[in-house]
Amino acid sequence: MTICWTYTKTRRHDTPILFKTNTAKFKTKPSKANDSERKMSDTDKPFWEAIPLADMNKEQWESLCDGCAKCCLHKLEDEDTGEVHYTEIVCRYLDRDNCNCTEYKRRQELVPNCVWLKPEDVKDFHWLPSSCSYRLISEGKPLPRWHHLRSGDKDTIHKRNQSMRKKGIPDDKIPEEEWEDHIIWME
Repeated sequence: MTICWTYTKTRRHDTPILFKTNTAKFKTKPSKANDSERKMSDTDKPFWEAIPLADMNKEQWESLCDGCAKCCLHKLEDEDTGEVHYTEIVCRYLDRDNCNCTEYKRRQELVPNCVWLKPEDVKDFHWLPSSCSYRLISEGKPLPRWHHLRSGDKDTIHKRNQSMRKKGIPDDKIPEEEWEDHIIWME
């Protein structure tokens, strides 16, 4: 098996998260269809159900990140099959107490293959965890109840044990040639 690793990051951690109470400003404009042609208007839906990822504004896009930091896990991809294997190894710059990058502004300089998700990359989201908001929405699936846009609480994800808070081993503690021994799940 040929292995390569990737490190990715989903959002700027200095960008505030928007909560359910703020979603009114993300309501979409009414569609041209009349009321008899639709059961529920787009204005009745939260923005993430009504607006395609590629059409979201920056604030909407950034608010989708649930702060799980699973994207900060190093992944091993089988180049022959495309299977993505997640390891328990996290980027050395991940603050495991709050799931934020400690070097966010310099991350691309320090970790050249650190990827910032962009709407134009939606077709490549298969490697993201199956619980990732960006992946879920790109696949037409609903956000989980613990997502802050639904729960109104950005700590729900941590309370439900859906994040990397207090988990993982920093990548500077394990030699890269041993990462295959630390695979924890496969997507």
